[in-house]
Amino acid sequence: MTLAYRFTATLFFVLFKIFFRFKIINIEKVPEKGGVIVVSNHVSHLDPLVIGAAIRKRQSTFMAKSGLFKIPLIGAFVKTFSFPVDRDTPQPSTIKEAVRRLKKGELIVMFPEGGRSKDGSLLDAKRGTGLIASLSEAKVIPAYIDGTNTVLPAGAKFIRLSSIRIIFGDSIETKDRESGRDFQERIGSDIMKEIQSLKLKVKSYENNSS
Repeated sequence: MTLAYRFTATLFFVLFKIFFRFKIINIEKVPEKGGVIVVSNHVSHLDPLVIGAAIRKRQSTFMAKSGLFKIPLIGAFVKTFSFPVDRDTPQPSTIKEAVRRLKKGELIVMFPEGGRSKDGSLLDAKRGTGLIASLSEAKVIPAYIDGTNTVLPAGAKFIRLSSIRIIFGDSIETKDRESGRDFQERIGSDIMKEIQSLKLKVKSYENNSS
């Protein structure tokens, strides 16, 4: 992990704790080493920062939409912890790069829905997530982020003060299982079912804590 990444992740962790009562549930589900894919719902521009802050003891690599890399200053910043992907038509080179990084032992964060959900509801997974999981045989850790759609929803220009929580689930194993397109699509379906289950758990956790 680079010093700059550690500093940035820690900084956002502290800021989220102070301003948004940041709560991390089941962080122990995330392996401390080895190739891992963390998959999460996506409702806000804050989501990558939330995941990075939650998993601050490991450096996360993000698959970011290619358009971000073309924005002055922002592009240079994004490039330090992510690599580009065309969400509509992922290129074979992008798939190969993700698999290479996973086999090298990196942790990659993916948003299987392919983009932000405007109303907070869960969308179907794109095939790319299942394809990368299948080819890399990496462990897949589902996560659900709660609250960022209130703090900074899609289309909003200003941040609102509210609680942010993230919960991690049990690993979805892909090693020594089937292969092929049907299997890859089933991985995507399994991922979204697990994220839905985490959504219900975090809501239950919130009700029990209040």
